[in-house]
Amino acid sequence: MVVSLEKPLLSIVIPAHNEEHRLPQTLEKIADFLAIQPYEAEVLIVENGSHDDTLFIAQRYAEMYPNIHALHLAASGKGLAVREGMLKAIGEYRFICDADLSMPIEEVNKFLPPILSGFDVAIASREAPGAVRYDEPAYRHLIGRIFNTLVRLVALPGLQDTQCGFKCFSAAVTEKVFKLQTFEGWSFDVEVLYIAREHGYTILEVPIHWYYIAGSRVKLFRDSWQMAVDILTIRRNAKNGLYK
Repeated sequence: MVVSLEKPLLSIVIPAHNEEHRLPQTLEKIADFLAIQPYEAEVLIVENGSHDDTLFIAQRYAEMYPNIHALHLAASGKGLAVREGMLKAIGEYRFICDADLSMPIEEVNKFLPPILSGFDVAIASREAPGAVRYDEPAYRHLIGRIFNTLVRLVALPGLQDTQCGFKCFSAAVTEKVFKLQTFEGWSFDVEVLYIAREHGYTILEVPIHWYYIAGSRVKLFRDSWQMAVDILTIRRNAKNGLYK
C-alpha cells in the first residue's frame, strides 16, 4: 500500500450511510487494488447519519491503512457526504464511488491517465457503447431510463446515464463545482453536472461493466418523484443565478 500522500493522483470518495455489511468487503477490494497500482491514492470514507457500525468500521480501516481516512457527519444525505468528501480530498482526480462497488474497482483506471486524460468530468455510464449491465431487474432499468429521459429533456441533454454512482472530477473542477452544490440528497448528481456545464466544463461518459447489487438505499418511486421535482428546482436555481 502506498503511504506517501503529499499529492496523490487519485482520491476515492465513498459516501457511507448504514453500510456496515457492505463496507468491509468494499474496502478490502479497494485496498488490494491500490496496493498494486503505480500511482498514489487516498480513500475518504464519509459516514453520515448512520445508525449502525459504519463509522466504527471506517475508523478501523483508517487505522489499518495509512491512506484510508474516515470522516463523520452528523446529518444524513448522500449529496452532503459527497460534497464534504470531494472538498476534503487532495487528489489530482477525485472519484465518487458507491459503497456497494457495483462497478468493479478495476474499472477506475478507465478514468485516469494514460487511458483518459485532458477531461474536466468523466462519468461512468451503463448506457454508452461498450457498457454492460449484469443482473439488473427489468423494472429498475425501465424506471431509470424514464428518469434519464426527464433529465435529458429538462437539464442535461445528451447525457445517457447521469445517475450511475461513479464519477470523476479534476481537482480544479471539483473546487469550483462542489462549492456551488446545494442539494444534499440523491439529486446532487444532476445538480453538480448541471453546474459543470454552466461553467463550460466538458463531461465525458465512460462505458463500464456494472453489476446490480440488491440493497440500494434509493426508494424507487418516492425518491424518483422527489428527484423529478429537484430537476425543476435546478432550472429555477440556474435562472436565478445561483450557480454563477
